Amino acid sequence: MPKPICLLLLFQLILFPIHSQKTEKMMFGDTSRTGIPFSKDPHVVDFKGRYLMYYSIPPEKGNPNSGWNIGIAESKDLIHWKKIGEITPQADAEYEKKGLCAPGALVKDGQVNLFYQTYGNGKNDAICHAVSDDGIHFRRNPTNPIFRPSGNWNCGRAIDAEVIKFKNRYFLYFATRDKDYKIQMQGIAIAPENTQFNREDWKLAVDSSILSPQLAWEGKCIEGASIIRKKNKLYMFYAGSYNNAPQQIGVAVSKDGITWKRLSNEPFLRNGKPGEWNSSESGHPHIFADKSGRSFLFFQGNNDNGKSWYISNIEVFWKKGKPYLKD
Repeated sequence: MPKPICLLLLFQLILFPIHSQKTEKMMFGDTSRTGIPFSKDPHVVDFKGRYLMYYSIPPEKGNPNSGWNIGIAESKDLIHWKKIGEITPQADAEYEKKGLCAPGALVKDGQVNLFYQTYGNGKNDAICHAVSDDGIHFRRNPTNPIFRPSGNWNCGRAIDAEVIKFKNRYFLYFATRDKDYKIQMQGIAIAPENTQFNREDWKLAVDSSILSPQLAWEGKCIEGASIIRKKNKLYMFYAGSYNNAPQQIGVAVSKDGITWKRLSNEPFLRNGKPGEWNSSESGHPHIFADKSGRSFLFFQGNNDNGKSWYISNIEVFWKKGKPYLKD
């Protein structure tokens, strides 16, 4: 190798040593609504050559009646994101006029199926469904809202939808509260393989919660379930405790999608240390399986007790059927 090239490489290594190079971190905060970074409840899909992220955005500054809505951003690398659209309440849809948020997306037959919740109706908030050919413009399901739970174990509310196909059926995971509206917990409904996700297809799998808060760090809340399949098992990444309590992320595993067992009594992803960007919480997870085979955990966080909200991600690795994070 000629000496000038050797000297150039040596100079580059001195300035930029290999061991100090770091992967760029995703930090996304939508400022379009309030002027302050505020993005929550991420869900990502790989659709027609790009990544699309759906997330919750707050009411517009000066217009509280605009309600919570859903933002849409696109990316080529899962790090840099650009907002490309919004999903706002339809004028003729009485059920969602107060707001909509907490999206969960499923790509099926070349379309994006979006499962979202109404917001602002208390115990009457429910899960709705819409479908899109381009991932941006959505047609509402005429049977909306498609799901609210029955039974004496809950208050009738359903939020934070996650839908996955498993064992030739579609499983709808949702969060609800007890009759006293204090304890947030997970429930599950199931629809047949040939479903169009209409209201009449969804039936409660069990007349009880499938995962409720028990550990000290889970407080009075388990919500925001996100599911990934690994071989013949499902893994649930869930948010424990209410926002900024702090909310942290745990993991449970299931062979049938209904009976769940925690992998640990400790959080899988904790809130940050004092001064870090997520010191108030690391919450509302979305576990994303990339086409490359890698797994990325998207989550929300802030360090000001909820005055702002950012979305970030971290790669999740797997060993002997268990997820782990690298230092």
